[in-house]
Amino acid sequence: MISKDLIAASSRPVVLSILAAGESYGYAIIQEVSERSGGEVEWTEGMLYPVLHRLEKEGLITSSWQVGDSGRRRKYYHLNKQGRTALAAEQSQWRVVDALLGQLWNIKPCRT
Repeated sequence: MISKDLIAASSRPVVLSILAAGESYGYAIIQEVSERSGGEVEWTEGMLYPVLHRLEKEGLITSSWQVGDSGRRRKYYHLNKQGRTALAAEQSQWRVVDALLGQLWNIKPCRT
């Protein structure tokens, strides 16, 4: 089980990355996270929607109501230019963290 802190910390770059591939709506984002993580990361609506609203308030994404394939109205989210810039910054930061962890986890433990 992935810790809630790690899920919270990674939610912003995950959402921005999903929206970089194209517009999407809440339930589809939740499903994509679950599928891409092999079921290891399970988001709820209560976790996702505050992230979407915060990103929208920050001006990184926009939303619009549309009628989906099923005929239901859904709020679709779109990554805008500022969001793409923010995603590039997130990617850079996460690469540094990933590289650091990779180095630390490859250190042989000291025997005392």
